[in-house]
Amino acid sequence: MVETLRHRGPDDEGTWAGPGVGLGMRRLSIIDVDGGQQPFVSEDGQVRLVANGEIYNHAALREGLIARGHHFRSRSDIEVILHGYEEYGIEVLGRLRGMFAFALWDGSKRRFFAARDRAGEKPLYYAHTPSRLLFGSEIKAVLVDPAVSREVDLEALDQFLTYEYVLTPSTLFEDVRTVPPAHYLTCERGAVKIERYWDVASIPVREWTEDDAAASLRETLGRAVAGQMMSDVPLGAFLSGGIDSSAIVGLMTEAAGGGGRVNTFSMGFDAASYNELPYAREVASRFGTNHREGTVNPDLSDLFERLVTHVDQPFADVSLFPTYLLSQTAREHVTVARSGDGGDELFGGYDAYAAQALARRIEMFVPGAAMPLVAAAASLLPPSEKKKGLINKVRRFTQGLASAPRDIEHYRWMTFCDAGEKRHLYGPALQSALLNTDVYAPIRRHLRGAHTDDALNRQLYADLQVYLNDDILVKVDRMSMATSLETRAPFLDTEVMELAFSMPGRLKIRAGQRKHVLKRAMRDLLPESVLTRPKEGFSIPMKTWLRSEWAPLMQDLLSPDTTRRRGWFEPMEITRRVDEHLAGTDNHAHQLFSLMVLERWAQSFLD
Repeated sequence: MVETLRHRGPDDEGTWAGPGVGLGMRRLSIIDVDGGQQPFVSEDGQVRLVANGEIYNHAALREGLIARGHHFRSRSDIEVILHGYEEYGIEVLGRLRGMFAFALWDGSKRRFFAARDRAGEKPLYYAHTPSRLLFGSEIKAVLVDPAVSREVDLEALDQFLTYEYVLTPSTLFEDVRTVPPAHYLTCERGAVKIERYWDVASIPVREWTEDDAAASLRETLGRAVAGQMMSDVPLGAFLSGGIDSSAIVGLMTEAAGGGGRVNTFSMGFDAASYNELPYAREVASRFGTNHREGTVNPDLSDLFERLVTHVDQPFADVSLFPTYLLSQTAREHVTVARSGDGGDELFGGYDAYAAQALARRIEMFVPGAAMPLVAAAASLLPPSEKKKGLINKVRRFTQGLASAPRDIEHYRWMTFCDAGEKRHLYGPALQSALLNTDVYAPIRRHLRGAHTDDALNRQLYADLQVYLNDDILVKVDRMSMATSLETRAPFLDTEVMELAFSMPGRLKIRAGQRKHVLKRAMRDLLPESVLTRPKEGFSIPMKTWLRSEWAPLMQDLLSPDTTRRRGWFEPMEITRRVDEHLAGTDNHAHQLFSLMVLERWAQSFLD
């Protein structure tokens, strides 16, 4: 199990086994490179700990624990979890600030205790078989035990085809589950329990003036960036030239003072509408960073083979490729990289929020029965080769209005296979298995779980639980750790998240301007071009590649014979989509790439 995770920790290995229990880990050495070996063990030998991640407030915690009589054997930030648990028990979770997944064994209580950070930056999977409980940072570690079944969870498969990723706590394997963010797992006397220890929905919305909100955000985010500068190894930052990553780079430069130039890394594309390198260069020049960049080209077939199976379950966000290449470039120079992840989900950066606001106005005047007619008319428009483009936006918007239920709100534009398409695409056996399921139920649950009448904050809360956790952070963690690079996201600092949810939605999107309060907070730091340009997103021209360089791979993985043998889908429906996409009469890139990923995953993990 430990060996499967070597890429996550190439520097060190540690294991311990006792009666009925074993702990193991691979270490990427960041803090106290020489002295931070794991597992950590308490002075009385009763508590042993393994962990992945960083505890940013470890110095203050250490000082308090030493004052209470605890003795530390290292400078490692991880050791504070061990002594914190001895002092506070499970309540230590309320004191930790950082990104982490950890597991410990308390021999005196015969208690296994594992937990995951508030945002879900670090992963934690588990399987509870009749004979044992297994856990790991990636699914591949858990699957080492042959007692863990590889039976496919068909509801999770339906989720994947709908969203392009699987939703927590499910995985594609019936026996394997995910510990959700801000939750902990205990196992005592054979009983496994999972409990939540923090929820940003509990933060009450305050009355803010715009100036006070912007000033508080600038101060809090700056403090988070400075607090995450701790490292005994080189660090840098991903830089797209968008406001989130640019703000992080600017604040890193401020925090560094005269302590050296910040390392920044960017990835571009030959296709002009996908390429953001000019914006990244402008920001790098403004802050005088050591800037390095690369270009993504379509010749990624080898990378497809490696990365699709590396994620362990189907994952079809095409930006995993540039994320991996960006991480690979960064790892040549640094061991830790900052990212701007979380800014969109906290301050309203996505097109889907604007689409939902527009839809609410339209639906007040246009009857629902008319929506399919409007969508059908829009579908006659030829798709554009551009990344977004007006025609593509109109087609996507009208399709979401016509085909998805209203009560999933902005997720109408964050799904890629609706019920009507599934009736044609899914085979009889799969349709029968899903007869009494509801693929949208998790979205509705999280929208309700926000406990607020603020429409935008409700959507942002759902995105923290779903899109950020199950797509963005999975992609960044797996692709960066595949290159043995650690990433940190200052926007996901506890204080920043709580501050963001204390602000009403009107401060985040105002008069159609997204991230309004963030732009106010950064207006003296960032160039005007960064503050005013629209969000692009980190994507690749997959729809074009599937018509050219990737066409043979698509035709091979989605051939009628292959589809028929797999037994999940109707071969002729997939063939129709392939033919239409190759002819350029329609854009089926999202569905076709998802089906390619699913088939390649099944070949590796099921066959």
